[in-house]
Amino acid sequence: MSDELTLELARAAGLNPEWADYRGRPHSVPLDTLRMLLARLDLPASDERKARDSLERLHAERAARIPALLVGRVGAPLALPPSLHRAAGCDIELRYEDGGSTRLHCGCDEYDLLHLSGIYRPGYHALQIGEQAIPVAIAPAHRPEELWQRPRRWGLAAQVYSLRHDDDVGDLGLGDYSALAHCARRVGGLGAQALAISPVHALFSADVNHYSPYSPSSRLFFNALHVDPASVAGADWLRARIDALGLQAETERLRRSELVDWPAAATLKLRLLRELWRDFERIDRDGRLRRELSSYRAEQGDALHRHACFEAIHAAQYGRDPRRWHWRDWPDGLRDPDSHEVAAFAREHVEQVAFHAFLQWLAERALAQAQRAARDGGMDVGLVSDLAVGTDSGGSHAWSRRHDMLRGVTIGAPPDELNRLGQDWGLTTFSPRALRQHGFAPFIEMLRASLRHAGGVRIDHILGLNRLWLVPDGVGPVDGAYIDYPLHEMMNLIALEAWRHRATVVGEDLGTVPEGFRDELARSGLLGMRVLYFEREHGCFADPSRWSEAAIAMTSTHDLPTIAGWWRGRDIEWQQQAGHLPPGHTVQQEQHQRESDREALWNAFTHANITHCGRPGMHDSDPVVDAAIDFVAQTPAPLAIVPIEDLLGRIEQPNLPGTTDQHPNWRRRLDAPFDALLGQPQVAARIDRLQARRGGR
Repeated sequence: MSDELTLELARAAGLNPEWADYRGRPHSVPLDTLRMLLARLDLPASDERKARDSLERLHAERAARIPALLVGRVGAPLALPPSLHRAAGCDIELRYEDGGSTRLHCGCDEYDLLHLSGIYRPGYHALQIGEQAIPVAIAPAHRPEELWQRPRRWGLAAQVYSLRHDDDVGDLGLGDYSALAHCARRVGGLGAQALAISPVHALFSADVNHYSPYSPSSRLFFNALHVDPASVAGADWLRARIDALGLQAETERLRRSELVDWPAAATLKLRLLRELWRDFERIDRDGRLRRELSSYRAEQGDALHRHACFEAIHAAQYGRDPRRWHWRDWPDGLRDPDSHEVAAFAREHVEQVAFHAFLQWLAERALAQAQRAARDGGMDVGLVSDLAVGTDSGGSHAWSRRHDMLRGVTIGAPPDELNRLGQDWGLTTFSPRALRQHGFAPFIEMLRASLRHAGGVRIDHILGLNRLWLVPDGVGPVDGAYIDYPLHEMMNLIALEAWRHRATVVGEDLGTVPEGFRDELARSGLLGMRVLYFEREHGCFADPSRWSEAAIAMTSTHDLPTIAGWWRGRDIEWQQQAGHLPPGHTVQQEQHQRESDREALWNAFTHANITHCGRPGMHDSDPVVDAAIDFVAQTPAPLAIVPIEDLLGRIEQPNLPGTTDQHPNWRRRLDAPFDALLGQPQVAARIDRLQARRGGR
């Protein structure tokens, strides 16, 4: 078979046969890898005939297709596909979503490509071409100036699971939305304008051992394990149920634990939530909450019903046989959410399905209350949700939307400065072909879910809007390839949804960033991210004045060492224990390099007039944390975010990428309730300096 034919098909499918690593060195993707990926994209290329058939099918799809959605930006010409050639030279009608219409002329540009101009109203509209109406999404043309014009702001970042309650009754060993609401109200009152949180996507209630917030079952729904039963039933009810079920000792053990015991805490929480469901009618004496629940179920419709069905079926199948964890291992009829078998299951298990819908209502209600608490506390933005880059292929999202998702591959990252062995995240996400075919509806649905109860969203690995690293099932992360995504359409849709929700959008643009990508972020009104460790020029840490005005500034992130941990070299110790030191590197080499980096960082602090003291010793991290927070606060970024772990001077980081049991990922709890932590003089002083450097109200 011709190698050129494989390469032609790969490029037509959006696969990149070449890629450059973080040092700019070029690499070629093996042809066998390309063929494996093409097969998983439903474009077989194992022989010449199949490859030609796949290529012809792709070309035919694009030539004949009437777009399911046209996406553009206010004031910019809107390109039309060749399939609409009949509109050339004609006036066509643009019908606005809020009523009214206008006439637009369809012409040709200098390259004889069809385009429309003169669309100056953002929104979801429709082009009327003859008898055919084609949906159009038009994004605003400018960045949200109100964010740039207001004084520079600050905020905190928190892992929801890590928060503790101020009262003993509510703390069940796992942070919840009530603790989040309290945290948001308190830091808002101190001057913070945003509280960025870890992902709260729905997990798997039947598998209490599956708890990574970045490996969700669905990005359309929420983690019910963060629900506080007392927020609905009251503290007296919760105390009585714990006593009646003989759970006092277990509750106390979980409450006192330094780490989240996810399996035990989830089991306890779900047991109490089932008790709440059984007592719900008695608790809701006037029926107000039941009417609210009924309205919620009607509003969420089929999407909620499918998720609730999945949860109930997953519990039945996985409970019967642990080998049936993945829905592809279920009996044939249950793999299809539209099947008669699934409908029959739902009829036979009405209570179980209703319970999981109830859990989602509780979660949404609590998140809405947390966002209200943030705004009531004085925040302009409030909660900034976190949108994970993908979902587990065995989860609700992939089951209920399987035709939208990639199959037989996982997403990850090639070797880079952060992880030189490459990464396989074990996740799936949207197929770029399916996005176009379905008018980007799955993407829009997901964006709206993330913004429903938040004033902003952080999009994990936003580089994936441009391209994603695909790894065929069964091979290592080095043996993958990039696949292109419709970047401009997706950026415009994010900008449009952010405008409609009056939300701030932050894109995690760390790693190997394609040329021009950050300019596209800024043009779309999206903020990037700049993190202290990575902001360097010519081997030195960049002065705060040199940081970008189009990105938030952070001391660290959940995937990186805390400031104190980095200064002490704690991350090097963890990398050694996990066997993650770069090939050929020794602990001594890493420690030697860290010593040079400490010197460089302290010199940067001194040069920026943050400190005039001598450099602290390796184990004296508090002055370094103070200086790092002040340093980031001096940047021109419109928003400076400090993780709570850095505010508290903690040594351990929340997550060590690439590890499972080697590090307690997503388990570290705060040492005390939030009010007690805020009362610590050093913490209060750091907040006062943040407020002073970042402007008042």
